[in-house]
Amino acid sequence: MLICCFFAPITTHAQQIEMLTTGPRTSLRGLSAVNDKIVWVSGSSGTVGRSIDGGKTWEWMTVPGYEKRDFRDIEAFDANTAVIMAISAPAHILKTTDGGKTWKLVYENTKAGMFMDAMEFWNHDSGIVVGDPIDGRFFVTRTFDGGNTWHDIPYMELPKADSTEGCFATSGTNVRALTLKEAVFVSGGPQRSRIFIRDKAIDLPLLNGASSTGANSVAVKNEHTFIVTGGDFAKDTLQEKNCFLSLDGGATWIRPTTPPHGYRGCVEYIDENNVLCCGTSGVDISADNGMNWRLISSASFHVCRRAKKGKTVFLAGSGGRIAKLVL
Repeated sequence: MLICCFFAPITTHAQQIEMLTTGPRTSLRGLSAVNDKIVWVSGSSGTVGRSIDGGKTWEWMTVPGYEKRDFRDIEAFDANTAVIMAISAPAHILKTTDGGKTWKLVYENTKAGMFMDAMEFWNHDSGIVVGDPIDGRFFVTRTFDGGNTWHDIPYMELPKADSTEGCFATSGTNVRALTLKEAVFVSGGPQRSRIFIRDKAIDLPLLNGASSTGANSVAVKNEHTFIVTGGDFAKDTLQEKNCFLSLDGGATWIRPTTPPHGYRGCVEYIDENNVLCCGTSGVDISADNGMNWRLISSASFHVCRRAKKGKTVFLAGSGGRIAKLVL
């Protein structure tokens, strides 16, 4: 059904977070904006939402047979085509080509311990899913035909993980495209956080010490410039070691002069120098490539993504909350 939405600014700063809808009372962590008009979201209770008018109205659907599943990530290609990822065992990936009227199961993994965290596509054909470690190695599967078929990376080629290390299925952004053919992903946990770049696993200086700590999201500006955010989602107002930057491909890491104002589960480049990050305790913006952050909203959001072919930045979170950034 179509639900008309309301618009209400949350802040009075130059940059504002403008609410679009509160949708179904579900937690939304998957978000994919094809352009400034076509936006898809996904989340708990088998929920998928679609807007074709920039978020003014939404069509909500519950995927039949998946009413109790959590779709933590979504990748949309147009108004009719999208891929969704159900995280835990049995791990499922589904695809629609008719705007969500029907969904086809394109991947299933029933192995014990399966937990898929995030999905990224380089283009319409090539994509990757990263999951928590099984038998000491991170799970990775790939597609080369737009998500119609998936191919698990052989065990011995998978990145090794420490015993307490894992990924966070927070916002679908702990894996990102690095080049046209390569991806980078980040991990967390009580003992360490790392970024995996090509064949290297580099330790990150983010907060550790609990199962709720570590890196949650990475934004890639180019092959050399990254921003990583996270912190402690159990103490979401804590600013300690929640954001770091690298300007040399991960060799060294810089702590912001003014860090984000709490745990941040997603970080996204808006343009060349402006960056947005969000978490359960608010939304911050930076105008200098992440060195100084300013709180623009105390509203809770899990994910923020810029339109792939556009300029609009959308946000989504708990309670079916969807918004956009107004510059």
